[in-house]
This record gives sequence, structure tokens and C-alpha cells, in this order.
Amino acid sequence: MKTSLIVCLSSLALALTSLAQSPAAPGAAQTSPAGAPPAAVGPGAPAAVSPGAPAAMSPGAPAQTGNVPPGESPAAPAAAVTATLSPAAASPPPAAEAQPSGGMLGSNWLIDKFHKGGPIMWPILIVSIIGLTVVIERIFWWGGRWFRRDPKRIEKVFTAIENGDTTEASRLSRGSRDPVLRMMWNGLNHQHASLQGALQVAAGIEIKRAGRFLVVMDTLVTLAPLLGLLGTITGLIRSFSFLGNEELAVQAVTGGIAEALIATACGLGIAIFALIPFNFFTSRVSNLEFELQTAATNLEVMLGAQTSARDLDFAPQAPASGKGSSI
Repeated sequence: MKTSLIVCLSSLALALTSLAQSPAAPGAAQTSPAGAPPAAVGPGAPAAVSPGAPAAMSPGAPAQTGNVPPGESPAAPAAAVTATLSPAAASPPPAAEAQPSGGMLGSNWLIDKFHKGGPIMWPILIVSIIGLTVVIERIFWWGGRWFRRDPKRIEKVFTAIENGDTTEASRLSRGSRDPVLRMMWNGLNHQHASLQGALQVAAGIEIKRAGRFLVVMDTLVTLAPLLGLLGTITGLIRSFSFLGNEELAVQAVTGGIAEALIATACGLGIAIFALIPFNFFTSRVSNLEFELQTAATNLEVMLGAQTSARDLDFAPQAPASGKGSSI
């Protein structure tokens, strides 16, 4: 029980830590802000020309040819070139690439759906962790129960009782981990006081041990769909609350409907996941109860037969009635 509780709390803490991590801001490209003026160039500094880039001419500037109109002085070479652009500056800036969100599980699809499911996903997460812990614990318990079975020793105990050797039967059943043998040992040690009461108490302890956490699983099977339905209602309420705003109506309504569907799907998935093991473990408890009842009935019948045979052997015989002859 302590191990299961520790595992449950550790899993819950890990999940909460992973989901609480805020995504890291994507690395900003080292570019000048929009609207910033270009770097000032000194009057006598040559402009930086990228290899193979043609010189940009100022709009409306006449082309420099050998013939200069009369009355006009030829343009200075530096005045014709107004600016030079590198290929990266001449081409339009590419669209910013989507950066993956940070965090240990920030890019996980499940984490994204969890955040879109709304606040109701937190109790659904707690329910799922508890259900998974209970299922794993019960699987290990019933696996150990399968390896603890000892039908051959049970047959030896019944054979010893049938032969009238209850001491040997008690010795064979002592120290066993099989629930049936433990119940038989308890009944054999208390047969002189109350055999039936001792068997009932021992069988009740074994059945309670086998059915541990079944109430928790039954509660989870019922609670998970109700939490999903609650998430559906809250998502629809959120959707309809944005219908008055025409600008954000479409995005908000679709987000609320997605929240409702995700919460409902998660609640139903947890219920389905817990329902199958719950029915399986319930059937195993019923089978164990039948085995205990069968063994207890056989033990009572055999011990009762031994007691009846012993009483008949030690019963005083009645004197034979005869008529004496008179002298």
C-alpha cells in the first residue's frame, strides 16, 4: 500500500511539473527593428557592394553616356550611386519560422491537447493517475496470488483429514501463502471452539484482501465520464459567451467546442480503461470466494464425519437383555 501511494504521488508530481513549465520564447533573429534607419555612411566612405550585385541607380537619374548636353556638367560618379543593397536586403524578408515551444514536453501532442481541454483536465489527470496506479497494484497482487497457489498441498491436507490425522493436516497448512490453506489452518486450530466461525472469519479476511481498491476503481469508472461531461458544459458555456463579439466569435466558439470534445473524450477514455480491469478483478474475487466456500464446506464435512465416527467408536454398548432361568 505504501509503495503504491509513493508511486502515485511521484507520477502526479512529475506530471504537474511537466505541464507547469512555461514555453521558452523562441530565439529572436538579430535583425534591426522595423523602421530603423540604415547605418550612416560617411561622406567619403565607399559603399559596401556585395559580390555580383549591380549598382542601384537613383530613380530619374540620366544614364551616363559619352554625350553630355550643352550647359550641363557631367554628374559625379559618387552622386549617381545612391545606395547599394545586398541580396538579402533586396529580397523580401522570409516569413518567421515557427519555433518549437520549450520545456521538457512542450512540443508533445498530448500536452497541447491537455492545455486545450481547459481547467477540467486537471481533475481528469488526477483520476487517470489514481486509476493507473490501482490497476498496476492489482495486477501485481493477482500475479503473486497465481504463483502462491498450491493445489497439491491442499489435496494432501484433505487426505490427512480423511485419514483422521488432523495434526498432520495442520502442519501441512501452516506457513502457506495460499489463501485457501491459510483459511484451513485457521479452522483446524479452532475446531474445538467454533470451526464454522473460524472459517468464516478467515475467509472474510482473504476476500477483503483480494477485493481491496475495487471500490476506488468503481468510483473512478463513474467519476471520469461525469468529469468529461462537466468539461463539455464548461466548454460550451465558454463558446456561447463569445457569440456577441463578431471579431473573435469564430475563433472563440471553435476553441470552446474543442475544449468540450477533448474533456469528454478523456473522461470516456479513462472510464473505458478502468472498466475492463474492474470487471476482471471482480470476477477473480468471485472465483476466490467460491474456492474458499468449497474448501470450508469440505473441511466441515470431513471433520464432522471424523467426529461422528469417533463418537460411534467410543459409545457404550447397551447390555444384552435375556431372561434368566429360574431354578
